[in-house]
Amino acid sequence: MTPLLEVTDLVVRYGEHTAVDRVSFRIEAGETLALTGASGCGKTSTATAVLALRRPERGSSVRFAGQELTTLRGRELRALRPQFQPVFQDPYASLSPRTPIGTTITEPLRVHGRPVAGRAAELMELVGLDPAYAGRLPHELSGGQCQRAGIARALALGPRLLVLDEPVSALDPSVRSGIVNLLTDLQDRLGLGYLFICHDLALVRHLAHRVAVMSAGRIVETGPTHELFDAPRDPYTRQFLTGH
Repeated sequence: MTPLLEVTDLVVRYGEHTAVDRVSFRIEAGETLALTGASGCGKTSTATAVLALRRPERGSSVRFAGQELTTLRGRELRALRPQFQPVFQDPYASLSPRTPIGTTITEPLRVHGRPVAGRAAELMELVGLDPAYAGRLPHELSGGQCQRAGIARALALGPRLLVLDEPVSALDPSVRSGIVNLLTDLQDRLGLGYLFICHDLALVRHLAHRVAVMSAGRIVETGPTHELFDAPRDPYTRQFLTGH
């Protein structure tokens, strides 16, 4: 069966610096792969390449549902973008401060020429956000509510894959569990695949089906979550998981 996402020999460079060095992994529909590692290891650079926001080096392959993304341009790439969407780390920074939440949530629908009527309320209810808040600005909502709005916007086009870049790290600890539970529920209901960028090991262990550990731009170990945490094989993985 064709995986939802298959990344092979991904290389991302910034000038002379290699941020991602021959990274390979795959994600199935309904599966969460956590990409974890120390700050600066290449997690976010990997995510930007998966989202086709940065072109990787020649020889890299990013295949979504069997279709190669690295060779797509213009209209072809635009047509496929609705199927893979990002959820950002900072819920306030990812929302326009002067645009009502309901308008922000339905913006992807307008951009892609899809019907908007009634969709803001549907999407807000889907993520547990009161539709009565549709006219409010981001500063009038809590961080958790803003992140729910960001998730609703990501879901507007009916994606099959979400790229979650530290989606709860900027939130108050008291509201993190609510967002984590929402993500779990949405995956169960919609069959979404998640690429979960996270350095919080407790959260990785709770949410991920499989884990890939990165160090200096490379994946040093990948495996089912319980196996990797209980019996890591790579020395760096053991050091990273235990802190010593």
